[in-house]
Amino acid sequence: MAASDTTIVTARISAELKAKLDALARSTKRSKSHLATEAIAAYVEQNAWQIAEIEAGIAELDRGEVMSDHEVEALYERLTRQR
Repeated sequence: MAASDTTIVTARISAELKAKLDALARSTKRSKSHLATEAIAAYVEQNAWQIAEIEAGIAELDRGEVMSDHEVEALYERLTRQR
């Protein structure tokens, strides 16, 4: 990633978290900025995925694509018997 593709973000963190970040940066020989970037990217990716899945589930409900309690129980029984 080129420097022109980046921007600066400022965040307040506790002294305890900063000490842990400092220690991790030393032990991994990575910069604190690199570790923070990796952590933020992972957080954003995970939460974007989760929101997309929730929205897809809501869309399924809106289309009436649901199973009754009986259908769910029957599917569960069928799947657990296959083990």
